[in-house]
Amino acid sequence: MGASLNEIKQRIASTKKTSQITKAMQMVSAAKLTKSEASSRNFQEYASKVRSIVTHLVASQLADLEEITEATSNDALNYHSMLLKRPVKKTGYIVITSDGGLVGGYNSSILKQTMGMLSDDHTSQDEYVMIAIGATGADFFKARGINLAYELRNLSDQPSFEEVRKIVSMATTMYESEVFDELYVCYNHHINSLTSQFRVEKMLPISDLDADEATTYEQEYILEPSKDIILDTLLPQYAESLIYGAIVDAKTAEHAAGMTAMKTATDNAQNIISDLTISYNRARQGAITQEITEIVAGAAALE
Repeated sequence: MGASLNEIKQRIASTKKTSQITKAMQMVSAAKLTKSEASSRNFQEYASKVRSIVTHLVASQLADLEEITEATSNDALNYHSMLLKRPVKKTGYIVITSDGGLVGGYNSSILKQTMGMLSDDHTSQDEYVMIAIGATGADFFKARGINLAYELRNLSDQPSFEEVRKIVSMATTMYESEVFDELYVCYNHHINSLTSQFRVEKMLPISDLDADEATTYEQEYILEPSKDIILDTLLPQYAESLIYGAIVDAKTAEHAAGMTAMKTATDNAQNIISDLTISYNRARQGAITQEITEIVAGAAALE
């Protein structure tokens, strides 16, 4: 019985240490989540302003571009290629996952639903181009023989635009070079600390701008230089901001998943400690009862 008691005590001590570690990791993830949510809110304000300007400028341009496309070669379109749809020969996907584990079902949800989407929408790997952000996704696709056009690992917890500029610029350049004809970003969208939602957003071409939305803006823009020159600069920046916004959103969801996973681990550890403590007390009580019984039996034998 003594050996059993020692074993239970060791398990309790070990579980308490694990609980302390998971509790600390939960607090770290919570701090990261708070910062990431603030960054996401600030970026959404910027993205909303950029969207309103682009929508306003593009609304009067789309009809003209369709006419230009019919009479002009693609080489002369420049930024117009980011606005107009073209026949889809290949589809590009940016899949955002984490670099490590300890985030619950965050990665498995993204990868499972992405693979299901690829299976439903494509009959061959020749029909799509994959770009992976995060080591988990990159390793997952490589293990299944899916070639990656590019991968980005070891993003910081609060990625700056400069940190992801290379992959963002590469994605827009690959689109303009017709490596793929449309681009989607697959990631988990952050809703709150307990909930995220798999999301697939079309980034290119920039065809989701609502032309009717421009009529809701009462202000008129005074443009200097011309609208064409402004759009030449603004449209690539807008496309880049869409991709960067998805990365920030995905990182926020990752931190929330990490915090939830560590909270669940801490709660489970506390439940195990409680159960082990009850088992220890019962075993100790049994040992004491056994000793008392032996003492009483020994005393009776002496009489």
